[in-house]
Amino acid sequence: MPCAPAPMLARPGPLPADGAGYGYEVKWDGVRAIASIAGGGLRLRARSGSELTARYPEVQPLARALAAREVILDGELVAFDAQGRPSFERLQPRMHLASEVAVARRLRDLPVTYVVFDVLFLDGALTLALPYRERRELLAGLELQGRAWRAPAHREHDGAALLAATVEQELEGIVAKRLDSAYEPGRRSSAWIKIKNHATQDVVVGGWTRGQGARVRSLGALVVGTHDVGPEQASQRGEPQRLLYAGRVGSGFSAATLDELGALLEPLRRERSSFAGRQPPRASTTFVEPLLIARVEFSEWTAGGTLRAPVYKGLRDDIEPGAVVREG
Repeated sequence: MPCAPAPMLARPGPLPADGAGYGYEVKWDGVRAIASIAGGGLRLRARSGSELTARYPEVQPLARALAAREVILDGELVAFDAQGRPSFERLQPRMHLASEVAVARRLRDLPVTYVVFDVLFLDGALTLALPYRERRELLAGLELQGRAWRAPAHREHDGAALLAATVEQELEGIVAKRLDSAYEPGRRSSAWIKIKNHATQDVVVGGWTRGQGARVRSLGALVVGTHDVGPEQASQRGEPQRLLYAGRVGSGFSAATLDELGALLEPLRRERSSFAGRQPPRASTTFVEPLLIARVEFSEWTAGGTLRAPVYKGLRDDIEPGAVVREG
């Protein structure tokens, strides 16, 4: 078995004008995971390379379902709500569990499904160079349908209809993938385009402000930013990444979330700002080490480069802070 490759990433954009050359899939709102299956065992790794296997034991029987086959799969770990829709917020309590006892306690009320959409290695052969259409045929041949895993079919040539269906069902959007495209590990490729129904953005938390009114004793808003370029581009230009101020996120918090964030941020306090260029108001901001990553939903980017009307959706620890750049 080869080492699990880094996931291929999609670029944000509109529906392709030449829709005939693409396959279309639902965009699943969860945690990206590469599954390596061999010898009756299964291992899950996140985009960052971190180990996820122990957090999602319900996916383990997939290895037995595939019997003696050796496979590397690409997919998304998803928690579905009562209406059957992927919910990043619902996945939150499972993402950050640290012990087997805690995981076992939440398995029944917060089950997770591994939604598979690509096959990268199959029975002794890497499939990365095969066209997306052929990899999809191989995936269909595995007949992945279980209690905690599935491989939904893709659609060819009719992306507009699938996008309209995701709007009606209040899903995040779709991904368009060129039918002739190879799998490019770790690369954000123009061969894959994500078309979103609402704007979401990962942000690095660089500080926080105190609340007002009923929240005067707790966190009021997160002070967030995105990097100017990714780590590869920074290495190519010979300069470090710069964390650019993207505004404050002050809504979407429950009382429990405020307590959780306060406990996580307090040990990360620092005197100086991590932001380059434009700065948040220093008098009201407590700066922290830029280690936490939050997902937000927002209406648009302002001309000044900040998020308009951002809403907090949760923390994620499956990617590194350096991977967070502005999308779109």
